[in-house]
Amino acid sequence: MAERQVNIRNKRASFDYHLLEKFTAGIQLTGTEIKSIRESKASISDAYCIFRNGELWVKNMHISEYEKGTFANHEPLRERKLLLKKNELNKLDKKIREKGFTIIPLSVFISGRGFAKMEIALAKGKKVHDKRESIREKDTRRELERMTKRR
Repeated sequence: MAERQVNIRNKRASFDYHLLEKFTAGIQLTGTEIKSIRESKASISDAYCIFRNGELWVKNMHISEYEKGTFANHEPLRERKLLLKKNELNKLDKKIREKGFTIIPLSVFISGRGFAKMEIALAKGKKVHDKRESIREKDTRRELERMTKRR
């Protein structure tokens, strides 16, 4: 059976933040949640990560209810625990205590072994002039591509 590749992305992340360091974390899910993710029925555009009791949690990650689920279906916006190694958790916890740093989800995917994984990044918010600079760079790249295609 050819399995469809699941790749749910946060497209605004690189526009709104300077991405400093990336990590791959497991996600603690229920049965109906993993089935919805395999159908690509999830969104991480408004999601962010927080620390609670030394554990990393993702908030505002929307996973649609599984259409074939019964009374045991999950809540779409519940908090989900992220699974990282202890030294990675300590490193992230230390960094986000500094002003301006946050942890944002970049993408959700299914690993080779069938587990749901989330790529997260330690990020620092961009200022308005940085966003303008990003737009300018994107426009110049697009212009260069157009020029090379014409030849």
